[in-house]
Amino acid sequence: MSRIGNRKLTIPTDVTLGVLDQSVTIKGKKGELIVKLPRSVAVKLGDGFVETVCPKGVDEKIASPFLGLANSLINNGIQGVTTGFTKKLELVGVGYRAKKTDKGISMTLGFSHPVDFDAPVGITIDVEENTKVTVSGIDKQLVGLTSAKLRKIKKPEPYKGKGIRYLGEAVRRKPGKAGKVQK
Repeated sequence: MSRIGNRKLTIPTDVTLGVLDQSVTIKGKKGELIVKLPRSVAVKLGDGFVETVCPKGVDEKIASPFLGLANSLINNGIQGVTTGFTKKLELVGVGYRAKKTDKGISMTLGFSHPVDFDAPVGITIDVEENTKVTVSGIDKQLVGLTSAKLRKIKKPEPYKGKGIRYLGEAVRRKPGKAGKVQK
């Protein structure tokens, strides 16, 4: 059986969990999150802990791979409603900048027009120094998906390194036509 699926997750005092069929409702100081679980997994609530188990009548070989997934989803939900998740992006290039709007952000990325990006429900997008964008929220999957969509608008190109990249991301550079190594 999965080692991650066997671990017992401790529930912080300011978090409440509720189980209804195949969904777990997690409430905390940052908000409320509903986590949907696979059918071959059951959740067992204890005094101050939560555990994923294989339900009766389900083959353990079928349920075992999903126990770790369900356990990680619940753990991410608990962490999301207590501390939240953030991803930081940076805009690299001459004239590349972003500004916060009512619905999301507007970016100037070298196109003939500014690019407007609307933030999904539950996600906040902040802009620092016109070139640093912070995506934050309580749902880890939605924060990562929104960051990936932002990055996809203008991926870092390999010759000059211009584009939207994650903070600290290393971009592999290619030499130009002359074959010289660029700095």
